[in-house]
Amino acid sequence: MVSMSRKVLACGVAATALMSAGHALAQAASADNAMLDEVVVTAQRRSERLQDVPVTVTAFGAEQVKEARIREIDDVSSRTPGLEFDAFPASQPRIAIRGIGSTDRGAAGDPSSAVFLDEIYLGRPAMVAFDAFDVERIEVLKGPQGTLYGRNVVGGAVNVVSKRPNLSGFDTGVEATVGNYDRFEGAGFVNAPFADGKAAVRASAAWRKHDGYVDNTFTGGSLEDQDTLSGRFQVAAELSPTFRVQAGVDGTRDRGTGPGQHVLDLDDSSPYAAFWTVDRDRDHSAGSIDGHQDRDTWGLRFQADWDLSFATLTYLGSYRDLDYDTYYDFDGGNPSTNFIGIEGGNAETSDASSHELRLSSLPDSPVQWVVGLYNFNSDTHRTDTLVLDIGGAGTEVFTQDAQLKSYAVYGDVTVPVGERFAVIGGLRYSKDKKDYRVDDLAGDSLFRAEEPFDVSSSASFDAVTWRTGVNFQPDKNNLFYAMISTGFKSGGFQDLPATAEEAGDAFDPEHATQYELGQKSTFLGGALVWNNTLYWMDYSDLQTRRTVPSGAVVTDNAGAATIKGYETYLSWRPFHGAKLVASYGYTDAKFDEYEAEPGVSYAGNQIARVPKHKVVLSPSYDWSLAGGGAVRFAIDYRYESSIWDDNSNEGPERRSPTNFYDGRIVYTEPHDRWSLSLWGKNLSDEVTRTFQGSFLGANFGAYAPPRTFGVTFNWTR
Repeated sequence: MVSMSRKVLACGVAATALMSAGHALAQAASADNAMLDEVVVTAQRRSERLQDVPVTVTAFGAEQVKEARIREIDDVSSRTPGLEFDAFPASQPRIAIRGIGSTDRGAAGDPSSAVFLDEIYLGRPAMVAFDAFDVERIEVLKGPQGTLYGRNVVGGAVNVVSKRPNLSGFDTGVEATVGNYDRFEGAGFVNAPFADGKAAVRASAAWRKHDGYVDNTFTGGSLEDQDTLSGRFQVAAELSPTFRVQAGVDGTRDRGTGPGQHVLDLDDSSPYAAFWTVDRDRDHSAGSIDGHQDRDTWGLRFQADWDLSFATLTYLGSYRDLDYDTYYDFDGGNPSTNFIGIEGGNAETSDASSHELRLSSLPDSPVQWVVGLYNFNSDTHRTDTLVLDIGGAGTEVFTQDAQLKSYAVYGDVTVPVGERFAVIGGLRYSKDKKDYRVDDLAGDSLFRAEEPFDVSSSASFDAVTWRTGVNFQPDKNNLFYAMISTGFKSGGFQDLPATAEEAGDAFDPEHATQYELGQKSTFLGGALVWNNTLYWMDYSDLQTRRTVPSGAVVTDNAGAATIKGYETYLSWRPFHGAKLVASYGYTDAKFDEYEAEPGVSYAGNQIARVPKHKVVLSPSYDWSLAGGGAVRFAIDYRYESSIWDDNSNEGPERRSPTNFYDGRIVYTEPHDRWSLSLWGKNLSDEVTRTFQGSFLGANFGAYAPPRTFGVTFNWTR
């Protein structure tokens, strides 16, 4: 904590110096020029000012996404207290919000914190593949969102909102980037109205590639490279003054090698520890293969809105498809370094469809309300392969098939009481039915399983989730609120069961109830925004994963946990050109009851992968040039305290505190048509583990990317 305090103080001094220098150049700045931009979000399924929403939301607008090079969910996580991202591997991210996440990626498992792309639920971890180019904003909703967003948003939700077709005029733009590791990126969009301004199309695409961050000294290849192609095409039309339609298709194609795995630590209590060689060289690995991480995912979306005299009727439908295959060296060694060899991966095909019909109040209605019906269906086929070589290779394969049918009905209302108070209430009923089959017959060996089996099972789960609260808004610049909200995550089945009995037994749903007090205020005529939140969450039957001595991974329902925390956000323009954004999150997430094994209690332990402290500081200064145009100098600093990667809070699976610095210098020409950015990420070349796990006497894992830098050119018409 002392180290963190020094780093924060140093960055604060740097920010103060930056602003003081800028003050001499901008003494004549007017108060109007110091006002912050207003942010509009849809956290309550309607457009509202961020400062008017009684939900803790971190939002990133289009300009911030572009300038700070926010490209994927990891970039969002690094700038958001309370949001954690775990690349295990990067093509199957594990997301947690306020300490609630899931490591279960089996065919019958679900996330605990969800990602939505234009209101469409991305139900599989590998479906979370989007390029943030040409997006309107990214919203992070913290805490249970079970009423308005439904199943599997126990911790919260990330909502990515694309830029929609604009009927009012033609628009186009391009972006190009070059950088170290032979980085090359190109992106572009075009928006074109037609039919006399009654319709428009918008198309965008991006290609991003770089060489591997890690050299494989055994194969001569490289690891952790990227070759990603993504695109989006949308069409929108106003068929009448009261009826609008919009349709779109998007897709992402990923090709890459495996992660740079290493033997990070030895488990001296295991007889297998002597078979491993520790290797903590981030820049090199010696795996027997380079591996691959391949992903193709695409989706269709259709929306129709009909304005009635008293409300708007909306239909929203979608279809999403996933074809995913990953296979890599898990131990990062070869026969000359490690006596045991471990390889493996997952292959998955999945399709999902959803339908939603909702009726919502008109924007000028004094009582804001929404009611709706929702249906989600998915079909997933997945294999989990483990190749273990101990004097001879053997292969174990689990094959999983899961079908899900989910239904829900919901309603939410905000009722004003006088001019300053409002009462909020919402209710949702959800019902899931899962059919599941799993076998371990495709391989030639059994390692984690204790017997051969082929088991089919079915189970249904339902829940009522709700929220209730009150707003107090004494004036337009201040909002105080108290809210109780609940969340529900469906039950499921083991993806790697050891026995036929385990394969047929479903684990239970998990539930969370959050109590939150919040304040949102704007000061100094709009130049300062300061928001604060206190919360307490009761988390019951949480689904946790643990590795048993045989190597099998078991999903259990832990008894209970309590998560309590504080979050603050400050955005300040002290004078013309200067800006400081600062945020801090404190998360105390501990088990109250959890008997991991008979006689072994994890009560009092910290929930895995949850830092107690997270700080983000972003000072910037815009220097206006005499001939027009401007140069922006910006720094992003973030700190995370130490975390455990295992709920036992023992052994080597502990990550040390981290400090990251990003920076950029951006020149924008006088007419704001083009800009040139010199940027760098992880400027101090911090070496930190991005994930790790223990197996057969060693702790294996990979590191976060090294220092990267480059130049980006943007042009818009």
